[in-house]
Amino acid sequence: MPTLKDVARLANVDVSTVSRALNNTAHVHPTTKARILAAAKELGYRPNPVAQGLRRGRQHTIAVLLPRLQLTIFAEIAQGIEQEARRLGYSIVFANTGDDPEREAESLERMRCGIADAIIIAGTGSNGRQLRDIQTEGTPVIQVVRMQEHSMSSVVADYYSCSYEAVEYLVGKGCREIGLINSPRSISPYKRRYEGYRDAVREFDLEPICVTSSSTAEPNNFEFGYRGAARLLDEHPGLDAIMAAVDIQGMGALRVLHERGVRCPDDVRVISLTGHSIGRMLETTMTSMEVPAIEMGEKAARMAVEAIETPAGEPPARQHLVFSPTLVVRDSA
Repeated sequence: MPTLKDVARLANVDVSTVSRALNNTAHVHPTTKARILAAAKELGYRPNPVAQGLRRGRQHTIAVLLPRLQLTIFAEIAQGIEQEARRLGYSIVFANTGDDPEREAESLERMRCGIADAIIIAGTGSNGRQLRDIQTEGTPVIQVVRMQEHSMSSVVADYYSCSYEAVEYLVGKGCREIGLINSPRSISPYKRRYEGYRDAVREFDLEPICVTSSSTAEPNNFEFGYRGAARLLDEHPGLDAIMAAVDIQGMGALRVLHERGVRCPDDVRVISLTGHSIGRMLETTMTSMEVPAIEMGEKAARMAVEAIETPAGEPPARQHLVFSPTLVVRDSA
């Protein structure tokens, strides 16, 4: 059965243009519209009446696409989204993308067919065009944690300040060799964390020492934090501090220090740059730059509902909100 993509390919236009032309939701140049209608007729394209009916109504459902939930800030983001959406009369459908662009694209394709009234996503950055098409078709998209598309509303934290302020704190404690365990800078929070770290070590006339994952599927896990910390210790015998992008990486670093008999914080201090509740439950509690994850999730849910309930014909207001981090000092630093 031919799809909108097939029609768009034959007519040499974007999927969003095909959607606008066939649904009469916005002006399309008459010549372009004629070419689209001819392509649809040639292919025998027929709109899905079920999906169309769903789009005309309201499902009171929000789709939430997150990379993972276990032992990450995304678990608290999800909690905030769900409790606020429920308060506002909306249900939630979750999809776990694993930071895999193909899985993300498949999930988005399912969600765009009328299942949800809006989409909240912490995206990989690889499916921007698909997200723009979805929003053009009338389904609002809210970015959370990661702001990859400037044309869509977002709720993020100040990741630059997370790492910059962490370096300032560690230098104040006498640290001079500060290593960073980070993840691919193709994902916006990791890019901003690196930039904050880079600028801070330059300001204090220190050398940058960084271990970066090469895979988006790897970064938020214990094993990468363990391997990254081991590499930092092996390559830099004078290392006196480790900054980990997220708590689970910091936990891996703490394990390496324990196994090697390196005292924390006496010999090496450890800070997580994105702390959540797990950090205070460890045997060596984790010093962290904490962000208000639940509050961020609640705000993303409210923005989604506001966009859904915007009167027809009025474009939803675009919003970009940035939450500030707070340094919480515990045992590890």
